[in-house]
Amino acid sequence: MSEETRAAYGQKQIVIDEIKGKLDGAQSAVVIDYIGTTVDEANKMRKNLREADVDYTVYKNTLIKRAIEGTPYEELSQVLEGPSAIAIGKEDATAPARVLNDAIKEFKKMKFKGGIIEGTYYDEEGLLQIAKIPSRDTLIAKFMGSIQSPVSKAVRTFAAIAEAKAEQGDAPAEEAAPAEEKPAEEAAPAEAPAEEAAPAEAEAPAEEAAPEEKPAE
Repeated sequence: MSEETRAAYGQKQIVIDEIKGKLDGAQSAVVIDYIGTTVDEANKMRKNLREADVDYTVYKNTLIKRAIEGTPYEELSQVLEGPSAIAIGKEDATAPARVLNDAIKEFKKMKFKGGIIEGTYYDEEGLLQIAKIPSRDTLIAKFMGSIQSPVSKAVRTFAAIAEAKAEQGDAPAEEAAPAEEKPAEEAAPAEAPAEEAAPAEAEAPAEEAAPEEKPAE
């Protein structure tokens, strides 16, 4: 093997190892036909992909095939024909398909070839469906909103119940005052029996006792 051949082989191996390193721990990888895009369009797409934490690189098909051999991404070999670029998602598994699909719709160019999302292979139609899934941050925001809404409603309900109970607790206290005064007013007539008791003291028997003196004559 000549020096030039060894150098070329070494250079290829560097690229293969680079691809392997990017795929190691990745959540997804999508292969796309990028043909027809302008430099400005490609730069805009790359920027959007970087912001979504997606690595996008154009490699030779043969090098990608060697890099994915024996890995969970080996099934992508079947679509590695013609112009190919690979987008790799580390955190958000759906990000490569979603951002690339936005570019396809905007530029009216490019086409999905195939992809592996969390270990499952998807063809073009499958990737178009995957692209409709919102980002992880969006899903988290919606989930948190759905949790907070019932909690807020429950807090308002409990507050209304507590306020209603407080109002009910004040009402009996105000009505109780007149109830205490009535027995005091009704107690006054109880003095009448004391006045009627005077005639009952033996005045009548004293008048009737006089006729008993006649036998003394």
